[in-house]
Amino acid sequence: MEPRVDIAPPNPTAAEAPLDLETRPVKKGVPEGLWLRCPGCGETLFRKSFEASYRVCPKCRHHGRLSGRERVEQLVDQGTFEAINADMAPADPLAFVDLQPYRQRIAESQRKTGQNDGVQTGHAFIKGRKVVLACMDFTFMGGSMGSVIGEKITRAIELATNRDWPLVVVSCSGGARMQESGFSLMQMAKTSAALARFDEGGGLFISVLADPTTGGVTASFAMLGDVIIAEPKALIGFAGPRVIAQTIRQELPPGFQTAEFLLESGFVDRIVDRADLRSEISRLIDYAGK
Repeated sequence: MEPRVDIAPPNPTAAEAPLDLETRPVKKGVPEGLWLRCPGCGETLFRKSFEASYRVCPKCRHHGRLSGRERVEQLVDQGTFEAINADMAPADPLAFVDLQPYRQRIAESQRKTGQNDGVQTGHAFIKGRKVVLACMDFTFMGGSMGSVIGEKITRAIELATNRDWPLVVVSCSGGARMQESGFSLMQMAKTSAALARFDEGGGLFISVLADPTTGGVTASFAMLGDVIIAEPKALIGFAGPRVIAQTIRQELPPGFQTAEFLLESGFVDRIVDRADLRSEISRLIDYAGK
């Protein structure tokens, strides 16, 4: 009987060898949220670059929405903004409940934005010109105007009146806050009356309309500026276009309620790209001699 000889199997080639799971190359994915699509032209944009340009698309110049804090940062000279009435926070005088209690909506918005309500007010310098500034914040309950927003804007107007400083208000709002009912609607009259006193004293009011500016804000202080500036393609109006179309039972013209349409109709004075807002505001202040 011949002795048994064990023959080792041939060494597998690199292509045939099983790949160790621990050494297998890991495919790297793109981090979520790194890119976004422009709502205006559909272009894919690097998020950090888009935010660094204050949410303006470099291709089509679509203007995205800014928070109140971002708007202040974009407009004023660095380090010059001093907030006023920052501690004011909304109450719930009507104990209002719809799908959820109003108090809960307030708490959620405060947690999400880090703000007490939807407007930043204070005084600052814009290219060396002293101004009183109010910037509404759509991220806080759609920028809806309740008692606190109305009171803060009124106090900003009164500060500008007392010190004879130019007033700049950037509006971005869905209108009056329904959870405060009549308390909210009162702010339309209160802010308008304060602006009338400001005008009697010879004050300069520059109103900036961002997307969207609608409802009770449009029907009060937003359209009372000595100069009314709108950002490109901003939605500006009182009622929504569908409501108007259903009410008058007529087809609305193309571009109805856009900044460009309102410019042609004489409701706004000029349309200014966000990148040029600081220069335009400072130029208007110089022209008025303030």
